Amino acid sequence: MHLDYAFMVNTFFLCLKGIPVTMEIAVAVLVFALPLGFLIAVAIANNVPLVTPVSRVYISFIRATPPILQIFIIYNTLPSLLSALTIRFSIPLNIFDMNPIVYPIIVFSLSETAVLAEVFRAALTTVDKNQLEAALTIGMTKTQGYTRIVVPQALASAIPVLCSSVTSLVKLTSLSFTMSVMEVTAIAKVEAGVGLAWLEAYLVMAMIYFIVVFTIEKLLRILEKRLRVYFAE
Repeated sequence: MHLDYAFMVNTFFLCLKGIPVTMEIAVAVLVFALPLGFLIAVAIANNVPLVTPVSRVYISFIRATPPILQIFIIYNTLPSLLSALTIRFSIPLNIFDMNPIVYPIIVFSLSETAVLAEVFRAALTTVDKNQLEAALTIGMTKTQGYTRIVVPQALASAIPVLCSSVTSLVKLTSLSFTMSVMEVTAIAKVEAGVGLAWLEAYLVMAMIYFIVVFTIEKLLRILEKRLRVYFAE
């Protein structure tokens, strides 16, 4: 099998330009998903009326549907819905001129929030409830008990899974090309279509994602060790 190495080198450097977009999406998603996921987990752990059943249905829906289906539902309906609202309320905004990067951030934030909610919920169950009760008996408020006792221990046990979730999220961003976002996958597919070198393009994509994810994993392992020491203190 003959590979077009010149094409692969050229495509590799072109695809590198898509890495900042991939990371921008991943970081933005984590900014939204981490606090929301934690709040949902706390609500479920405390069996908050209405919030808990709604959250469970939401998490079940996200876990039961493939990401590509979630993308089609939101990407195909949200713009039309928002456009109708802007027209209805005479808002001078053309939704279809909006930066397409907004859509993967919304889709993946909804997906990642459900994932992280389960991660945090499982982490909270590892903390003995008697510790919170003991905090309340010595005069702490429930909020103080959570922030000073429960949360640090829960985060310590959740760190490995959180790191795994981050790497999974980075790989998930490869689906952003279906929403017209020019990240690594989209650039590679465009170049493959032009040069009719699909295998070479896919190999380049694999190399880039391997490099990116491998680097992130190494950085997260260093961060994990430091956080474990911090939360153990």
